[in-house]
Amino acid sequence: MNTMLLMAALSLPRAALGEQAPEASPYRVIDFDWTDPARSRAVPARLYWPAVAATTPVPLVVFSHGIGGSRNGYSYLGKNWSAHGVASLHVQHVGSDAALWRGNPFGVVDRLQTAARESEALARVADVSFALDRLLSREFSDFGMVVNRRRIVAAGHSYGANTSLLAIGAEVIRDGQALHCLDPRFSAAVVISAPPFYGEQNLAAILAKISVPTIHVTSTHDVIRIPGYYSGLEDRLAVFDAIAAPRKLLAVFEGGSHSMFTDRRNTGGPTTNARVKAATADLTLAFFDWIFESDGTVLARWQDRWRFLLARAPSFKSPSLPHFGVADQETGTSRQRWR
Repeated sequence: MNTMLLMAALSLPRAALGEQAPEASPYRVIDFDWTDPARSRAVPARLYWPAVAATTPVPLVVFSHGIGGSRNGYSYLGKNWSAHGVASLHVQHVGSDAALWRGNPFGVVDRLQTAARESEALARVADVSFALDRLLSREFSDFGMVVNRRRIVAAGHSYGANTSLLAIGAEVIRDGQALHCLDPRFSAAVVISAPPFYGEQNLAAILAKISVPTIHVTSTHDVIRIPGYYSGLEDRLAVFDAIAAPRKLLAVFEGGSHSMFTDRRNTGGPTTNARVKAATADLTLAFFDWIFESDGTVLARWQDRWRFLLARAPSFKSPSLPHFGVADQETGTSRQRWR
């Protein structure tokens, strides 16, 4: 083939050459390497952004990883949410991230214990609020102009679930003073495998001020075991029970493990692992439909589809949520479907 014919062939559409054109991705992935100048603390983040029209209001989930995680993790959730029109910002917490696993292996336990300290727990909540500030600021990104400010959800797994609970109103008392971490921009939360708050006995008092809707996800074999620390399913149930706000759901999968909710593929059994990931992603979208659209039909279909995986299914009814109307009061747009 001469040069002119080669150039002509390269310029032809793939279909004309008998090739299948690749499908456009339903989302984009953008990494940010932010630094909070007030705390001299790095706050890396990864954004999964849906392929939507520039004028379409986009709901946003802000996700906090478990201890030893990073912004790269929980990608199955970020990809699934963004493929269905929901952006997600995965925040990395430098004091309790994947760096804990590097270095002298005999120092891992000490590093884990340091990461679990109260100061780091509070720093993580500040990371979440700071990352949300940056994303919404026109100075640092164009995405904030499109985010639906009335549909911002906190989410997290394990230690990140505690971070999310603090961000939506959980309070710990120290020396007679409440440690306030509430970020009022969050209108709901996804709580996956939440351990009890370290050293605290009165969960009802800690969680009493949470008023936004929450969904809690766990499994019968959801167990945390590290030297000097154990937490099982009973703790996940205790967190759920202690929240007084009526708009809450709980799903308990049969079997599994604590880490199957991360990107690890085989923990809890490869078949169960893959199914639970798919079911969890679908469940959160159904939850969004339920709280933001006052529509439980997707949630009902979810229960029918995944009932064989469940030890305990969410119990729900159509909520009365006048402040989450069928039309968005801020943008005036019609109701957005999550599926």
